[in-house]
Amino acid sequence: MPAPAGREIAAPGRAPHAQIIGLGAYRPRRVVTNEELCTSVDSTDEWIRTRTGIAERRWAEPDETLVAMSVQAAAAALADAGIAASDVGCVVLATVTHLEQTPSAAALIAHQLGAVNAAAFDISAGCAGFCHGVALGRDLVQGGSAGHVLVIGAERISDFIDPQDRTTAFIFGDGAGAVVIGPAGRPGIGPVVWGADGSQYGVIGQTRDWKAFMEDPTGPRPFIQMSGQQVFRWASYEMVPVANRALQAAGITVDELDAFIPHQANMRIIDAMVKALKLPEGVPVARDIAAMGNTSAASVPLAMERMRRDGEVPRGGTALLVGFGAGLSYAAQVVRLPWG
Repeated sequence: MPAPAGREIAAPGRAPHAQIIGLGAYRPRRVVTNEELCTSVDSTDEWIRTRTGIAERRWAEPDETLVAMSVQAAAAALADAGIAASDVGCVVLATVTHLEQTPSAAALIAHQLGAVNAAAFDISAGCAGFCHGVALGRDLVQGGSAGHVLVIGAERISDFIDPQDRTTAFIFGDGAGAVVIGPAGRPGIGPVVWGADGSQYGVIGQTRDWKAFMEDPTGPRPFIQMSGQQVFRWASYEMVPVANRALQAAGITVDELDAFIPHQANMRIIDAMVKALKLPEGVPVARDIAAMGNTSAASVPLAMERMRRDGEVPRGGTALLVGFGAGLSYAAQVVRLPWG
């Protein structure tokens, strides 16, 4: 129905601001060390640690499905927020490893949680997916489309790894992290700075597409492939201006940050960004990659959960989140952390 001249139709339940009010994580039981991987990949523990900063990673067992891990992380986030699943208005799952083209994994997750009043959908933005989901959650709450939004980042990348591919086999791990986004009286999630560089579409992707596999199923199935050096150069240099724009959009400087939580792609990329941002010494930097590897869309919330568990950031502290990955996609925002 059109609005009367000069009047705007207000969305019901619109909130002045949004914030993260709950956090949860799920880490698979199985720990895979560098030494174990090197039995099938021509590498060494020292080489892997030096090039990536990874000492070990988690790979999911058969019962730890993408949905099961997501439900565990989401349930923990809801409990942390102190709200019921039925209070959730939307469930957003960021993932690239759901094994079914349709329907969405988010719909099943919402059902298993009891989020009977929620819309549910998946988003595919690679390792930047969680930060995309946080941006959507903020806008949904502030726009009045949902009172509370559950944002999950979850991956079972071990399903898509060629165990003999020296460029990817030791990089990736599995896991899930989730946050609840709700209304707030003051800014808790800054404006997102995001985009995609489709000219580098093939830098991270599959070895074959599914059409080629269906036409010739006798060949190798699709695995994840990555041009590591290109990703390193792009992330190390292009993401710093993105991060600075996110700080500017939030109205703060790098000196006012209480934490830096970038996508856990590679320890050398993290170090390069810290240096280029001129992050003050003493500001905690997420380094969950050492124990989890690169968990793609799950890496930022998993890193947030570890920082909370280790007591690295005070309640209400400001953190800069930066996600980047396949697409090549990216997203960054400043958030206020809810824990004590």
